[in-house]
Amino acid sequence: MEIFTLQNPHLQMRVTSQGAALLALETATQQPILRPWQGDTPFHAGESSLFPMLPLANRVAGNRFAQRGKTVNLPARPGDRDGFLHGNGWLTQWEVSEIKENAITLQRRAKETCGFDYHAQITYTLAETRFIAQLVITHCGATPMLYGAGFHPFFAKTPQTQLQFSASGYWPEDERHLPLEWASVIPAALDFMVPSRPGAQWMNNAYSGWNGVARLINDESAIILRSDTPWLMVYQTPQSEFICLEPQTHPVNAHNQPGQPGLRLLMAGEHLAFTLHIEALQQL
Repeated sequence: MEIFTLQNPHLQMRVTSQGAALLALETATQQPILRPWQGDTPFHAGESSLFPMLPLANRVAGNRFAQRGKTVNLPARPGDRDGFLHGNGWLTQWEVSEIKENAITLQRRAKETCGFDYHAQITYTLAETRFIAQLVITHCGATPMLYGAGFHPFFAKTPQTQLQFSASGYWPEDERHLPLEWASVIPAALDFMVPSRPGAQWMNNAYSGWNGVARLINDESAIILRSDTPWLMVYQTPQSEFICLEPQTHPVNAHNQPGQPGLRLLMAGEHLAFTLHIEALQQL
């Protein structure tokens, strides 16, 4: 497995071409911003620090959806009940197309029988105290196809960590981890308008009306997440020492929601671009 280490005076990251995943993102003093890959088990992107979600984010009910009156059946992985969960970019090998002291660009070409036919490019950059992830997906097929994307970072968390972000509502989940009816009233335990501790609870919820900014606040530092999308997915388990704040270009199961919100029908040569910023700040 190829691993690349890049750094500047403030931050350091490790990147692998397998799944275009991060294996670590930490400060110059080796304080983890994202939970590091432990390296003591066979690598899977789900154990990484961050991975990309493409050509869709999260789950699609029934692993199928309607597009312009036709049914699109997504690829299924043998023995995997989650079907095309997070797409396939995180499970495949990427090619490094450019590497600099503080930035790396990876790319892949993919084609699926269901209609996905694309070139994807990701650039990870360290700029002062910021980590920047930029994803561009270009459709290459003659037949238009619906696309979505996201990033799945695993932020390091302690019992004292506080989370803050605004949202207009959220989707509770069912036993299949698919969204129930959207609700404008957010339960107190899942409402982070005011900084509060996420605690040791199960969370796997998508939020709407997000303004693109979220904060993780610790005693001596703060992490600020920024992205250009109104949808944020929050995931943790009761036992986890991480919390996932996942900006997505569309809500969960948007493919089967009225109007297919956030999804982009791309013609040949058209692209979907998506950016994530993570900034590490010292508390004053």
